[in-house]
Amino acid sequence: MIGRIWHGWTKPEYADRYEKLLKEEIFLGIADKGVPGYKGIQLFRRRSASDEVEFITIMWFDSWEAVRQFAGEDYERAYVPAKAREVLSRFDESSQHYEVRERLEY
Repeated sequence: MIGRIWHGWTKPEYADRYEKLLKEEIFLGIADKGVPGYKGIQLFRRRSASDEVEFITIMWFDSWEAVRQFAGEDYERAYVPAKAREVLSRFDESSQHYEVRERLEY
């Protein structure tokens, strides 16, 4: 299992709008791509010390090949649609990828 992690920040007044965009358009668009091996996405949100709202997404893939099918050969490049760029103050230009070595659920 591969976790693809990305961070973005927005002003507090845009945070709800951005979260809605993620849930109602961007996440659905990702799922609609039908990438074999894409297992889902998680969304985290918090108010940061810099008075911005930070968002973290973690996408789950069952293999490196699935990551490449989603993102292309330059798979570390972040996927940030134009609508998202309109409300984000700043964001990671690349995503970090980690092999999941242990996952316990209770």
